[in-house]
Amino acid sequence: MSSYNPNIIQIKSSQLTQSDLILDYLEIIGVQYVFGVPGGAIEPLYNALARREAAGRFPRSVVARHESGAAFMADGYARATGKLGVCCATTGPGATNLITGVASAFADRIPLLVITPQTALPTFGKKGLQESSCDEVDTTAMLGHCTVYNTFVSHVEQLERKLYHAIISASQPRRGPAHLSIPMDILALPIKDSKKPRKITEIKGISKVVDNEAIDELCGKMLNANKAVIFIGSGADYAAKEIIEFAEIILADIVTAPAAKGLISNEHHLNKGVFGFAGHKKARETLTDSEISIILAIGTEFDELSTAGWDKGALLNTRLVHIDDNIENFTYSSFANLHIHGNIKMVFNTLIQRAKKAIEEGRRCPILEFNNSSKKTIPANITNLLNNQEIQSYNNKSIPIKPQRMMHCLNELMPLNTHFVIDAGNVWAWATHYLNIQRSHQYHIGMGFGSMAWGIGAATGMAIALKGTPVCCLTGDGSYLMSSHEITVAVQQKATLIIILINDACLGMVKHGQALGGGEEIGYKLPQINYAEIAKQLGAKGFTIRTGDEFQSLDMDEICQHKGPTLINVYIDPNEVPPMGSRMKVLTKEEGH
Repeated sequence: MSSYNPNIIQIKSSQLTQSDLILDYLEIIGVQYVFGVPGGAIEPLYNALARREAAGRFPRSVVARHESGAAFMADGYARATGKLGVCCATTGPGATNLITGVASAFADRIPLLVITPQTALPTFGKKGLQESSCDEVDTTAMLGHCTVYNTFVSHVEQLERKLYHAIISASQPRRGPAHLSIPMDILALPIKDSKKPRKITEIKGISKVVDNEAIDELCGKMLNANKAVIFIGSGADYAAKEIIEFAEIILADIVTAPAAKGLISNEHHLNKGVFGFAGHKKARETLTDSEISIILAIGTEFDELSTAGWDKGALLNTRLVHIDDNIENFTYSSFANLHIHGNIKMVFNTLIQRAKKAIEEGRRCPILEFNNSSKKTIPANITNLLNNQEIQSYNNKSIPIKPQRMMHCLNELMPLNTHFVIDAGNVWAWATHYLNIQRSHQYHIGMGFGSMAWGIGAATGMAIALKGTPVCCLTGDGSYLMSSHEITVAVQQKATLIIILINDACLGMVKHGQALGGGEEIGYKLPQINYAEIAKQLGAKGFTIRTGDEFQSLDMDEICQHKGPTLINVYIDPNEVPPMGSRMKVLTKEEGH
């Protein structure tokens, strides 16, 4: 995407510019990396990044191989660190290539700052190279549909205020990407040495507002309830600790949406598994228990995958109390008998205090009495959620290796501090159903937009952020062929990235979807490729696995300590059908939900 434009203001490389001011703000809020692909119009920002690195300061540049990969990396960085992810690209195709990654972050509500340039203001409408102004291919308008804040900076006086606005907007309850489109001549304008960024950390973050009246109403309902179940959505990620503590006090079973699987350990005795896409039978049984009076649904949009295709019998009914920090989400739960709006962490801190006080005062509480008489607080793991047939597949040692068995091997081999990143495709289903997560906030999945190859970029950004902590990306050969080149970023950055490539020589979700839905068999076959050898040629380690014994013979300790990426090409049984029944019911318009 690189191009030279003579209209850019020429300045000495040591002179500070508006681009340096942007980086000053990012440094204040702790951003370490800017993920992107350089080009002519974005060069002023890269000049500032070069000055930053020469001075030993952050943020620094990480160059992706494709702009969508840069956006995915920024997404993974934000998930791993809790900080703002930042990505950039040049004009025209650089900006349009970002869109899929930005749309993915928008759907999953990941806070990003997206920076794209424009050709110099005096050249607008003259059909300059890669022009993407409102007179040509309007990239600002395009990005307006997948951002929480989107603006064009037409004057240098606007830049600081709009940057400030973008950073704050990205981190508010409707978290997501904020986009600044800045002409390259503005990016290159010099600033005075005395120019300092304003304080921003005090007003960045989630509102502390809580609806105490609604909490009072909930407490009244719970005093007369027999049994409560908690359903956690991905929007409750920052309050998982408090939600689990409350559940432990009232001994309420916990069910999660697929994207929230990693918020509670599979070994927690209250965890009844995943409800929704590739979920567990036990989770639905928990939600449909006739003794249940209240279901607390927290931080969810009630989308197709988290509701098993909008299952009214299990979740979408009047037993529901919906708790969320984003008031827009209540439009998806009009059937609920109560809505509580506010900071989820604060809501549950309040509920914890009230529950403890009720216990101390010896007040009668049917929920506590019911649960104390029926609850078995026994240790658990993923096998407690599987039926006999699933356990047989989980332990099956046949060749080629079954994907269920592969998950078993990962559960045994990967260290406790591993972060798992799950790419789109069949691996969604296998990981959701069979992967044992022992620690919270170490399981990451991009289910909002379902972008293939998201996992490869996100895992790379995460591994760069976590420096030495193993990050394991589970992906398929279809996704890997879309973005295999990004492994070279992990090579350059010496990032501890383990890619588990599930190789069935096909687009598995397409193949099995056609078979289950009665469609024609077309368009799913992929070539047989020696992915491990290609990885070696690109500077990574590579292994080929065909059996469970071969998998278990890997020196995973050495792999997880290696400063660089490792690709493990696993030939799985291509005929194993993933647990994707709820998805097929929607695709085939099957009734009963």
